[in-house]
Amino acid sequence: MSGLFLTRRRFLGAAAATALAPWGARSIALRMPARPRPSAPQLEWQREERALFLHFGVNTFTDREWGDGQEDPAIFAPSRLDTRQWMRIARDAGFRAAILTAKHHDGFCLWPSRTTAHSVANSPWRGGAGDLVREFVDASREAGLKPGLYLSPWDRNAAVYGDSPRYNDFYCDQLTELLTHYGRIHEVWFDGANGEGPNGKKQTYDWPRVWGLVRRLQPQAVMFSDAGPDVRWIGNEQGLAGDPNWSTVVPEVVPVPGTGGREATLMMQHGDPAGSVWRPGETDVSIRPGWFHHPAEDARVRSVDNLVNLYFTSVGRNSKLLLNVPPTREGLIADVDASRLSGLHGRLTTLFGNDLAAKRHMAWHSSGDKTAAGEIDLGRSVAVGIADLREPIERGQTIAKYRLEGFDGQTWRPLSSGTTIGCKKLDRFPAVSVERIRFTVDDSAATPQPVKIALFAPTTPTGT
Repeated sequence: MSGLFLTRRRFLGAAAATALAPWGARSIALRMPARPRPSAPQLEWQREERALFLHFGVNTFTDREWGDGQEDPAIFAPSRLDTRQWMRIARDAGFRAAILTAKHHDGFCLWPSRTTAHSVANSPWRGGAGDLVREFVDASREAGLKPGLYLSPWDRNAAVYGDSPRYNDFYCDQLTELLTHYGRIHEVWFDGANGEGPNGKKQTYDWPRVWGLVRRLQPQAVMFSDAGPDVRWIGNEQGLAGDPNWSTVVPEVVPVPGTGGREATLMMQHGDPAGSVWRPGETDVSIRPGWFHHPAEDARVRSVDNLVNLYFTSVGRNSKLLLNVPPTREGLIADVDASRLSGLHGRLTTLFGNDLAAKRHMAWHSSGDKTAAGEIDLGRSVAVGIADLREPIERGQTIAKYRLEGFDGQTWRPLSSGTTIGCKKLDRFPAVSVERIRFTVDDSAATPQPVKIALFAPTTPTGT
């Protein structure tokens, strides 16, 4: 019977399982009739790998991170705003999607909303006739990127915030404007930000109504929050996806944004091998210490080495990277930020430009319901230092423990080992010359399917 039931301890490791007190004592039947699988929009979303986050608004001009909603709209006056520049930089750096903060916690709307006077319509930008959301989505599509929008649920300007029924109407009206005036929106981004309103009352959000509205108006959009319902927050803003990281979760652990404690945090970071729904993780992190542009942080932009490492700890751990790059008061992406993005793209192109296992057949066989192995003859001796492993996630995620070995002509040598793979797992290991590669699945949640393996030469950080 032990082969049919696996505890979370064996998937998450002893430390994580101990922290998951309610879970650690409960065995989980993993032999399900069918593993959860991604929808077509979820599959497309994760395979994009990287998206640009753009925090821009009144905070850019007040030099703050969180506005209080009392800002004069007249301060919003970017002198050279060019969304095409944003999207050119993103496209040329290999990004495939972008998300704009249509409204942050200060309540200032980057489109001329009929719900509030706190918007670009009352700013001097474009003579009060501007619509930044329109310029953003048009520039995104022109550059071949998929546009997404963030609408903060917390609104420190709205007088009705805290009067829950009235504010829910207000919020849904704003959401309706964004989802009906700008064509297809690919990702709708929510968080659980919640504070007292002007009346001192705490707002209760009607999340089922909000999610239902998005489904009706943009049925192909992917919705993000710490509770999904399509994509979950990875649980931190440091660029670190969990390891292990399952794309399946138990939805009852985090039913709505802003709920749950330690168990919820671990669920967001690691997922759950016995989860009943597919909800992959998105790793959001900023290229700067803050989320909005602050001139004093121009010397603190992440290095290329640091950005490459973020790629490995997000995309390389079965997640998607959402990298925030905030425009300046002029309305442009700063030169130093653009340079680092270009450097990231160049480094990744160099790292992954030559698959040493390309066009080499893998001999795969399953040795049981939960184990399997595959071997690749490389046809010559090659120096390797990176492995790119991928499950066919359109059929679900199953692998829970694996190891990779290389034959150097005399003996099999261990290269790497791990737990989950999912959409993509990147393993780095000391350089070694090998003639053959052997991949072994030692444990899985269902019969493992053949894994795609790409191999790349070792690399040395440049320090850039």
